[in-house]
Formats: sequence, C-alpha cells, structure tokens
Amino acid sequence: MHLIELHEIVKRYGGIPALDHVNLKVNKGEILAVLGPNGAGKTTLLKIMAGIEEPTEGEIYYKGRKMGDDYSAFIRQRCTMVFQKIIVFNTTVYKNVAYGLKIRGLPKEEIDAKVHESLRLVKLEGYEKRPARRLSGGEQQRVSLARALVLEPEILLLDEPTANLDPKTTSIIEEVIRYINKESETTIVIATHNVFQVGNIAKNIALMLNGKIGEIGTVEEIFYKPSARLASFARLENVFLGTAKISPDGTSVIDIGGNVRIEAAFSKEGRVAVFIRPEDIIISMKPLKSSARNVFKGKIVEVLDLGSVVKLKIDVGKVFTVQITKRSFREMNLNIGSNVFIAYKASSVSLV
Repeated sequence: MHLIELHEIVKRYGGIPALDHVNLKVNKGEILAVLGPNGAGKTTLLKIMAGIEEPTEGEIYYKGRKMGDDYSAFIRQRCTMVFQKIIVFNTTVYKNVAYGLKIRGLPKEEIDAKVHESLRLVKLEGYEKRPARRLSGGEQQRVSLARALVLEPEILLLDEPTANLDPKTTSIIEEVIRYINKESETTIVIATHNVFQVGNIAKNIALMLNGKIGEIGTVEEIFYKPSARLASFARLENVFLGTAKISPDGTSVIDIGGNVRIEAAFSKEGRVAVFIRPEDIIISMKPLKSSARNVFKGKIVEVLDLGSVVKLKIDVGKVFTVQITKRSFREMNLNIGSNVFIAYKASSVSLV
C-alpha cells in the first residue's frame, strides 16, 4: 500500500526549478533512502512531503486520497521531519521532547512516560533536566530525533540525520531508525548523500540529481548492477566505478581511471562500484610508512570548514574527499594548493 504518492511535482524558486517533475511512491512501513549530492533537491522534496513547502505544480496523494489545500494541516498530524540543521529550544531536554505532546493536550503522566521512552531509545536517559543547548552536537541531534519519535508519527522524514556526527552517534541514530521501523512499522524517508549509510538502513533507494529522480529500486538493483546514471553519482564522496581484477595475493585491483588503481581486500572481477569513507583516509605531508596498500600523492583543490572537522578534496588523478579534525588541519598548515599524500587500507574499500 502506498502511503504517499507524488505525481509530477515541480517546485520553483524565483523561476528556477528545485524539483523537476518528480514522481515518487512511498510504501507503508518501508525505509526509503533518497540519495544524491548536495543541491540535488532532497531537502525540498522532504519539505513538500511534510507540508512545509507547497509544490508549484503537481499532485500529492495520501493513502490514495488526493490532497488539496488542507494538506499541510492534514499531514502535520501524521508526519514529523527532523532537519539537518539542529534546532533545539533554549530549555531543558525534557521540555524539548515534551513540547509537541503538551500542544496536543496529553495528561502529564502520559507525557512523562512517552518522553522517558523516547530518551531511552536515543540513549539519553537521565538527561531530562540538562539544558539542551549545552549538549554536544550529536546529543542535540538525538534530542531532535526523540522529539520527533515521541509524537509516534506514521511517517518520519529525516534530512541528513547523521551529517558531520561522530561514529558513535551515527551508530545510535541508525539503530533507532531500524528499531522504530521494525517495532512500530513507522514509514521512514531519509535524505542522504552518504552511500555507505544507505546499505546500513534502507532497502529501497531513489537516486536524485538536479531536481529529478533518476532510478528507483532496491539496494541490490541500484548498486550491484552499476549503471550509467550511477556513474554520474561519482561526485558523491569517494564512490568510484571501475574494472576489477584479482591480484596474485587474492585482493582486487580496481582501475577507476585517471591512472589511479585501488587495491581492495575482497576478491571480485569485472565492473564494480566501490566506496571509501572520508574518515578512513589518512593525510600527511610525506609518504607514510604503514601497512596501507593504497598511497597516492595529490593536491588539495577544495577546503570545506564544518566546525570541528574539515573536509578536503584532494586530486590524485581522481578526486578523493578526506575528513580530518580542524586541529590537524591547522597543525599541518594545509590550504588549497598544498601537496599531500593520502593513504588507506585495502580493508577500507567497500563494495556498494
């Protein structure tokens, strides 16, 4: 059964299309990942589904019923969206999570029980009296998620829910997503540019680029049979298409073009799509003496400051994204144009 259907949705801002005739069906009880780079239109798509934005053209159906001007009020009783930019109120964790329940007029005992359960799910038990804005970024994101979960929505929309978070927090959030989908049959749509995360959470994927939905299918259909459209997603972080051959050591050596060959710990031949997490790549000013099978010399071509971490685009024949702490960035005195070496282990190369 389709919970939400979007038919020929167009959204323009000042005449510029952010969504271009998008058609999408979300099944009840599924986890759907909308995968695409920044600027693809993922956030706009979620905002329209949540009733926060109105489409310029097109139709929305909910459980087969065509929605009209009352869609915004209708869907907000059934849907909650968690934004990439963390928003917490300047009060305690308890009051943040209880906010929506109080608006709905629930009795205090019921609110207490629901808030406690939501905080337990996101592993923030005992945080009720803490000021929300004094928590770490990862903890604040978990408060935002708890505030959404406490409303027990039919559909939960998540916009890059783990962007720039530490691995521990990312793991907790992914675990919660899987749990509520399984236990409560909550329908979840997650917008992400993280290819690696998709396989951890979702079963179905919608590829999105330049405001359009390209392909829709299962993880296996999209990634295990690399297509020309998937190749256009190479600008996602460290996703590469190439031809693999098995080496005498039993590893795979993958030619990804640009005179760059990657060694991977798996044994597979033929066309493959691979992924290397930005956090798994080490950067140095001199060649590293390590067990890493993949070492390349390149130049920094882009620097993105994300607060506590910095993302670097490094051209070694192919452009790799590397994530380091701001402290390391400063200590190495790096900048655009700096010549550096990158290294990562064969075990860090994953098939997607």
